[in-house]
Amino acid sequence: MIARIRKSMEEKDKGFTLVELLVVIIIIGILAAIAIPVYLNQQKKAQDAAVKSDLGNARIAVATYMVDNPAATSIAQTDLATAGFSASPNDTITYPIAVSAAGAFCIGATGTGGIVNTFSTDQTGKLYQTVNCT
Repeated sequence: MIARIRKSMEEKDKGFTLVELLVVIIIIGILAAIAIPVYLNQQKKAQDAAVKSDLGNARIAVATYMVDNPAATSIAQTDLATAGFSASPNDTITYPIAVSAAGAFCIGATGTGGIVNTFSTDQTGKLYQTVNCT
């Protein structure tokens, strides 16, 4: 008799109840709601870092170009390429780069990946959150 009851209990315990499945689905939903914004924020930080890195490299290329061409008042993309600079495929550098008689310049860059951010830098290396060094 007891063996028959144990056997019937073992047969009933095969599988999950609807409540157990709903609890698991709710937990997965909560974890996804937390993880997705964190992931998107990391993408934005990576794109910002790429734009800032390109601006730093472009600033060095402009300084290098100005040493070789001190009378230049405008720098084109091809001029920076001869100085050894090429932007990342997901960044857009604003050309031409105007250079004042005192050697001051401003380089603007915009990220073109899904999250668009604009930064600029001047001859001192200071970074700005606008495209025009202000």
